[in-house]
Amino acid sequence: MTQLIDKAKLIRVTNKRYRQNFHIITPEGWLNDPNGLCYFQGYYHVFYQFHPYSAEWGPMHWGHVRSKDLVTWEQLPVALVPGDPEDEGGCFSGSAIVKGNRLYLIYTGHHYYDDGDLDHFWENQNVAYSDDGIHFTKYTDNPIISVPKDNTQHFRDPKVWELDGQYYLVIGSQDKEKLGRILMYKSKDLLNWEYLGPIAKSHGQEIEGSMWECPDLFRLNGQDVLICSPMGIKPTERKYLNVSQTGYFVGQLDYKQPKFKRNNFSELDYGHNFYATQTFVDPTGRRILFGWMSPFDEEMLEKPDGWAGSLTIPRELKLDGDHLRMLPLKEYQQLRTKKIYDTNLQLAKSKKLDLPDIQHSELLIESELNTNDQLKWSLLENEEEILSLNYDQRNGELTLYRKGKDSFRYAQIKKTNQLKLHIFIDTSSVEIFVNDGEAVFTERYYTQKKLLTQFSTNGTLNVNVIAFNLKK
Repeated sequence: MTQLIDKAKLIRVTNKRYRQNFHIITPEGWLNDPNGLCYFQGYYHVFYQFHPYSAEWGPMHWGHVRSKDLVTWEQLPVALVPGDPEDEGGCFSGSAIVKGNRLYLIYTGHHYYDDGDLDHFWENQNVAYSDDGIHFTKYTDNPIISVPKDNTQHFRDPKVWELDGQYYLVIGSQDKEKLGRILMYKSKDLLNWEYLGPIAKSHGQEIEGSMWECPDLFRLNGQDVLICSPMGIKPTERKYLNVSQTGYFVGQLDYKQPKFKRNNFSELDYGHNFYATQTFVDPTGRRILFGWMSPFDEEMLEKPDGWAGSLTIPRELKLDGDHLRMLPLKEYQQLRTKKIYDTNLQLAKSKKLDLPDIQHSELLIESELNTNDQLKWSLLENEEEILSLNYDQRNGELTLYRKGKDSFRYAQIKKTNQLKLHIFIDTSSVEIFVNDGEAVFTERYYTQKKLLTQFSTNGTLNVNVIAFNLKK
């Protein structure tokens, strides 16, 4: 029996002060990981981890939106509701694949032991399917995959793909030594799966993590890329500063062994709020990624308003050697309603731009740099800096500051004579793409005050600035 949502228990949004305008958010309640990204019957589909009965994490459902253009999203009925024997504790993360004229969701069923301990659980993998892309039926013979004997309880987030008529999936897991690893399976029909074993494993808890969540394995520009979210990496002075990380390995997947031969782990986004990504290929062949703007242990000021959480804007992935870049989709130009600034600033000291409604805007910033130049972009409320990004040409370092505790994040790029920033500002988020996605910062922020943007330098610089208002 497939469970139904209890509409009488839904929480309601009571205040829209921090509601995002052009990001995927919930109609009410809690949101985390993006799931089931796909293109089916003329629509892009995005599912997400959803708790509809409060603005806190709870028994996970699958929320669902679809779009014709990857920009404007239509809320659809909840796709998966927990409570059946295969997912009584929650419908955790998973992925989607189209087979024939049917859309399949493969997801983790979460289960708690009857002792009141939320850390005492077990997990399995299940299937649901739909012929219209809206209403889903759970497979009668779930679960389709159970945890292997050499694994701990951590066994989740299946990502599925097809190659030469064969289906494969990878699952995030943890072995008995408490090291993160990726397990691989194959199938001819999406229902009966053969276990192929672990294909990649952490080299140590502190350097690569004790559990690898949300795996995603795909081919790009002649190489294989494994994205995952390791838990437990020890922070250094300038790296791995979030509670958990999201990053990638580049290498080659040997399907016969099977084994993923890979290089070292690299962070994918350097901001405070980025985790649990998933990708898919659109009809034009682009590899597109969504992520969750994770709060971890941060305060989320929208919670008292009856909702929590946002996904990132969709980003195109491009592999440059061994470096994975993220770029905003060109479709987001459709959101531009008015060009509000287009000028070349002659900077010798701070210059403020009082732009109307900067909270819903897109900024394109370019500057030619000399050997010792620094350029800083800031976002201010009532003259107080709440967010800034500083680039130092001497060492190629980017330093992001955000008001509050744990303020700083860092990234290194190749020293360059030209710095380009592409910035999207929504009601409560900022996404900064540096030099065509060589580095990216994803941030949440909260204010109801008027925002200004400011540029400053340590010397004399010419900075070209273009700004657009975006649709509300």
